[in-house]
Amino acid sequence: MITLTIWACLTWLCQGRPQFPEHERNPSYWNAEAQRRLQHALTTEELNRNVAKNLILFLGDGMGIPTVTAARILKGQLSGQSGEENQLEMDKFPYVALAKTYNTNAQVADSAGTATAFLCGVKANEGTVGVSAAAVRGQCNTTAGNEVTSILKWAKDAGKSVGIVTTTRVNHATPSAAYAHCVDRDWLSDSDMPLEATQAGCKDIALQLFENIPNIDVVMGGGRKYMFPKNTSDVEYPRERRHAGTRRDGRNLVEEWKDRVRNMRGHYVWNRKDFLALNPNNVDYILGLFEPGDLPYNLERNTENDPSLTEMVDFAIKVLKKNPQGFYLLVEGGRIDHGHHEGKAKQALHEAVEMDRAILRAALLTSQHDTLTVVTADHSHVFNFGGYTRRGNPIFGLAPMLSDVDQKPFTSILYGNGPGYKLVNGGRENVSTIDYNQNNYQAQAAVPLRMETHGGEDVAIFSKGPLAHLLHGVKEQNYIPHVMAYAACIGQNKQHCISARNQAPQLPAAPLGQLAVLVLARLLW
Repeated sequence: MITLTIWACLTWLCQGRPQFPEHERNPSYWNAEAQRRLQHALTTEELNRNVAKNLILFLGDGMGIPTVTAARILKGQLSGQSGEENQLEMDKFPYVALAKTYNTNAQVADSAGTATAFLCGVKANEGTVGVSAAAVRGQCNTTAGNEVTSILKWAKDAGKSVGIVTTTRVNHATPSAAYAHCVDRDWLSDSDMPLEATQAGCKDIALQLFENIPNIDVVMGGGRKYMFPKNTSDVEYPRERRHAGTRRDGRNLVEEWKDRVRNMRGHYVWNRKDFLALNPNNVDYILGLFEPGDLPYNLERNTENDPSLTEMVDFAIKVLKKNPQGFYLLVEGGRIDHGHHEGKAKQALHEAVEMDRAILRAALLTSQHDTLTVVTADHSHVFNFGGYTRRGNPIFGLAPMLSDVDQKPFTSILYGNGPGYKLVNGGRENVSTIDYNQNNYQAQAAVPLRMETHGGEDVAIFSKGPLAHLLHGVKEQNYIPHVMAYAACIGQNKQHCISARNQAPQLPAAPLGQLAVLVLARLLW
């Protein structure tokens, strides 16, 4: 066992000076950088009061603020930086707020009740989607009369194109709140429902995807097995029974969808090759179901069969933006959450970095002038990193000290609870004896649980585009879709829209220096 003194020397004292750029030693660097950002804020970040033609919501499932910070460092380290000074794309958004994530009946929320809040505009009970808090989880007879509609429906009713892109199943908790009204998030297909619920007229979430809002323009993610009759072999995994169809009613929802859009330039795809072969200019409707269940983690993605989140977002926007009335797009980086639940921080953070790449791609395909983009999370996790690590410490690396209690090293990343709790010979496992850099390493946890839990703290809301400044301060989570709808003149608040549309288009504010040149040129002319 390495003693505490020797370990400290090896990991701290013996490393010499901190590893950071030489110019950071000079106060003039920090002063000049702050002044540059101040001038940028003064001259270019004036309020955008345009009507939002397009709306994009990026939802990082489980992407709490510690996850954002760690993903920022990871993204920087992947490009050869120390990481801390890096900027995520969401970091560049001019407005940041906090959202309170509790459900009506839960202090620490789940993804269903929160999705109802940030999509439908009302807080709801945990485990329910698209219904108010008057509905009781698992009780079919509390559904009728308690349905609430989402901003995706408000946009569709207003003539906009709409889309859903996710790395989970398309009938999972987050996307389902956009179209379904269900008292149990686990009613993924009719085989997951009690017989009395189906007999009472309640419908499974997969069925509602195709029936509640006919012709959602773009639907891409996983969840293939919930669309096919029970025991139907999967096209990609024909010998694996766990991937076979699950529907008890015998319906083939994919074939029904294909029949409906056959003469409407609709395309169904299940693999990346066929997906990338499509020309978005020739596609008006797309159903992409790339896995029987969730898509694989991006670190393990089969590039032959599974597109990346960035590729799906790219295609979705190219299809949706053809509508002169604009579009609404929900994008979920859903497996951030799954990585954390499994205690696999490396998987979770790489998922967050991939979502940030998708945010950049969306920015390149749209204009901040007429597109309101919001990035947020539904809830956090009991994930964090610490241990007094030095600048540039590998985000998945060790803290620069031993525990002064059990004299063993520990990774900077830790969980409050989860599957990473492990005892060896009655004590905490010595992480220096294992490969803690592997993709599926489960970081140590304080409390043993099969699955790590959500965290209850507020989450960030990043926004840019028309009326993005309305997302400020600390807000209830259900405030988000109301702002987005107001900005786009859809949903409840439309009284301001007539005057806004009659105004001349507002050009992006120019820096003061450019304005001075324009004025001088005008005078000379």
